[in-house]
Amino acid sequence: MPSSERRARERADVRERIIAAAMKILMAEGTAALTMRRVASDMDYTAPVIYQHFANKDALIAEVVRQGYDELVGRLDAVQHAPDIDARLAGMAAEYLHFASENEHLFEAMNGTALSADERRAAAQSVIGVMWNLVDEWAQRHRVELEIDEACDIIWGTLYGVATLGRLGTFGEDRARRLGVQALDLLLRGWRCTT
Repeated sequence: MPSSERRARERADVRERIIAAAMKILMAEGTAALTMRRVASDMDYTAPVIYQHFANKDALIAEVVRQGYDELVGRLDAVQHAPDIDARLAGMAAEYLHFASENEHLFEAMNGTALSADERRAAAQSVIGVMWNLVDEWAQRHRVELEIDEACDIIWGTLYGVATLGRLGTFGEDRARRLGVQALDLLLRGWRCTT
């Protein structure tokens, strides 16, 4: 193997290990604990090695958040085998809420102020795409006219609010999952009544 290929592979490996170390710190302690020096220290590297791969903490957090959304999409894909569209949407809501309760600090980074609103929205595009397709399929199946983008924002906002209240202990996480699925069901019933 040519040395340039080997170096490129080694560089990619170091980058992935940096992301894994950053994810571990963020998951355990939150974004405040995630610094370039902390990542370097946890990896027995020097900070300049981390800066060779990420310009700053914000760039590193953006990558960790993107990977968080990739993980969430993977979970949402698992519910695509439900027998009907209503069950798939309920499964999507349950998985979203389960992810939020299992990944407190990551969920906070994905939805909080660690990134700008535009960066958050860009990072969330894969999840938004899954939700958009499910809501569109649901609307077609039930012959409901919806502005799909707005319906997705309403669902996302509802699930985010319930997940946050569950995470904060207001509802408790198990109850939050039940309430989130019920809230989605109520939204869908309401939309079906409008046609």
